[in-house]
Amino acid sequence: MALLPIWRRIETKLHGVVLVMTLMLVCTSPWIFMGKQLRSNAGFWDVFHVYGGLFTAIIALLFAIKVCIKGQWRLFFPWLVADFSQLSADVSGIVKGRLPLSGGKGLLSVIEGIGVILLLLVALSGVIWYLADPSDALMWRSYHKILAQGFIGFVVIHVLLALLHIRDFFG
Repeated sequence: MALLPIWRRIETKLHGVVLVMTLMLVCTSPWIFMGKQLRSNAGFWDVFHVYGGLFTAIIALLFAIKVCIKGQWRLFFPWLVADFSQLSADVSGIVKGRLPLSGGKGLLSVIEGIGVILLLLVALSGVIWYLADPSDALMWRSYHKILAQGFIGFVVIHVLLALLHIRDFFG
């Protein structure tokens, strides 16, 4: 199948592209002056946010597919099959002063799964805001902003956990 080599080249770059695009969108969002729709005389940052956001929504969907194929979804979403064994072991380890290990179906993977869900929700709310009737657009804008703030919180936690992951290489 000709698509398989193309997919493999794309999937290796998805995390980095999602990282760069979301950082650019978040960091430039204070310069967005959009309400119900993109104005005909919109500035560069408004246009970038809309079309960069649409591109990021596509990349986010591809990233979610990458995370979920070949049964990997069980690592990031073990709660979907009521598998709480490693998660509860990580939480009890934290209570005893032990940091959770990276990988598996534990706390760190579950947090990453929540990040994927937040990324998709931010993307979906942005797309709906873009497509919404002007009478509903401000409502979807507010949802998009709230979800984006949640995703920013996740990014901060993800960076802190990535630093914990670095200790696995030296510990």
